[in-house]
Amino acid sequence: MTMQHARIYRPSKSAMTSGRRNTHKWVLEFVSTTPQVIDPLMGWTGNKDTKKQIKLRFPTKEEALAYAKKYGIAAEILPEHNRMRIIKPYADNFK
Repeated sequence: MTMQHARIYRPSKSAMTSGRRNTHKWVLEFVSTTPQVIDPLMGWTGNKDTKKQIKLRFPTKEEALAYAKKYGIAAEILPEHNRMRIIKPYADNFK
């Protein structure tokens, strides 16, 4: 059996929306160990590793790490994306 590799991260807000709903939980995402294959007819890319499709969500980073340790998954923790707030007066909207 091969060693499983995964990334643990907290997703950032999508640039297409203003909401931050899906940014509070931590995600454990498996890293594919097999190369992608290009379909000769359509040109689509595919992969035989089905674990790449799995994303597990956890309320805290510690729970995600505990899960990875329990099941022998080598996990890499990515740094959090800190939200940069630009505080400006309401009057700046009318300049």
